Amino acid sequence: MSNYDVIVVGAGNAAQAAAMSAVESGAKRVAILEKAHEEMRGGNTHWSGGILRIAFDDSRKLAPFLPGVENEYLNFYDGIQPYTKKKYMEDLMRVTNGRSDPALANILVNNSYDAVKWSVKVAKIQCEPACHVCGVQVNGQWTFPGGVVIRAKHEGKGLSAAWFKASKNTGIDIRYGSGALQLLQNDKGKVIGVVTKEDDGIKKLYANAVVLGCGGFEANSQMRAQYLGAPWDTAKVRGTSYNQGDGLKMALSIGAMPFGQWTGRHSTPIDANWPDHADRKRGDQSNRLSYSFGIILNRDGLRFVDEGEDTKLYTYAKFGAQMLKQPGGIAYQIFDQKTVQHLEPRYKTGQSIEANTLEELVELMDIENREQALKTIKEFNSCANSANKFDPTCKDGLSTNGLSLPKSNWAIKIDEPPFVAYPTTGGITFTFGGLKINEHAQVIGTDWRPIPGLFTCGEMVGGLFHDNYPGGSGLVSGQVFGKIAGNSAANEV
Repeated sequence: MSNYDVIVVGAGNAAQAAAMSAVESGAKRVAILEKAHEEMRGGNTHWSGGILRIAFDDSRKLAPFLPGVENEYLNFYDGIQPYTKKKYMEDLMRVTNGRSDPALANILVNNSYDAVKWSVKVAKIQCEPACHVCGVQVNGQWTFPGGVVIRAKHEGKGLSAAWFKASKNTGIDIRYGSGALQLLQNDKGKVIGVVTKEDDGIKKLYANAVVLGCGGFEANSQMRAQYLGAPWDTAKVRGTSYNQGDGLKMALSIGAMPFGQWTGRHSTPIDANWPDHADRKRGDQSNRLSYSFGIILNRDGLRFVDEGEDTKLYTYAKFGAQMLKQPGGIAYQIFDQKTVQHLEPRYKTGQSIEANTLEELVELMDIENREQALKTIKEFNSCANSANKFDPTCKDGLSTNGLSLPKSNWAIKIDEPPFVAYPTTGGITFTFGGLKINEHAQVIGTDWRPIPGLFTCGEMVGGLFHDNYPGGSGLVSGQVFGKIAGNSAANEV
């Protein structure tokens, strides 16, 4: 007889959605295995910005997530354009260079609104406008790029806390300090439980079905070196230190099919002075994502990306990688007084470099070729625009003229002192390589048949993201596929 109906390995956003969905679908005995102890619980969700990218045809469809928002923000919905499923799909395919698996992409997009609405309801997740991460305020009106209007209140901390409270109140058995080591199978190949390492030793836990929702391998330096290569083995880890690839290794060992971009990862520009593993108390404060309104120089004094290629939520996951690959793994984001007002509040958690002249600024930065750095800034200014038509709310078309590496939008001169620079590097958040699943979130084996009793969700789903991802789609993917996995697991015979 099984100890549980469903065992969910992991305790982040996707795993919690799976556990709650399993209960809602009729499972009476559900367990969540959290490898970390309670004080470090919650996986990467704790460090997330809590942003939720969903499709909606009418801005008023956001009202269930933001009750009373117009009492605080006058004419709030006037600054929001519809974000259709078609647009969501176009954005997803565009930033992944057309490589996102069509079946998975359709499931994510078509279920984004309903899955988030369900999660907010069952976990009593409080939401708020994502003003300071995604929004731009002009003349008192907040505007938002497509699809990213809401986020969990108190960011990832609030989202994680809501899920844990809901799981506890629902009667789900949350087993802290319970690290899964091995999947158990019967003679027919059905997954019937897991072997765990706990404070009092090794245990076998049995279930009708197992859902793997325990993340990728971004905290495992050996696996980063193996699959991502240098310099990722030395990258700063932006999220939990517990995502060591355990679930992936367990699944692959019983014949699960690896799928997706195993050389890919979500990276992001972060404060270069951040610790090697993220500070739990500071949470999602390491990001430095306002580079669109300035330029970025490496230690050779050169620009290396088109900072205005697109809005930040479509570029940050790949620009972080570009920063890490620069000499010394460091780059400097440079702004003047025309744009510092548009820097997101997280910049205040770091130490800036400030000077009244560009010459002084360059001298203060840890740059090998200061002469080239000054030349690069002056060349940029000679090809940039005045700020007359600068529009921080959208791609404004203000591009440089004559630079071999253009800046396609927001290319205004850096000429109003004092000048400000922030040292940044690329931090790793999660990895893109995962397992192949079908529409029921069943794990597919290398024989192209589903592995009975095994399901997965969250960052372990392979094939959805390649090279890049649209900001805010990761948490939503976790809720979409978590809900599906929990329902499927509960109905496993």
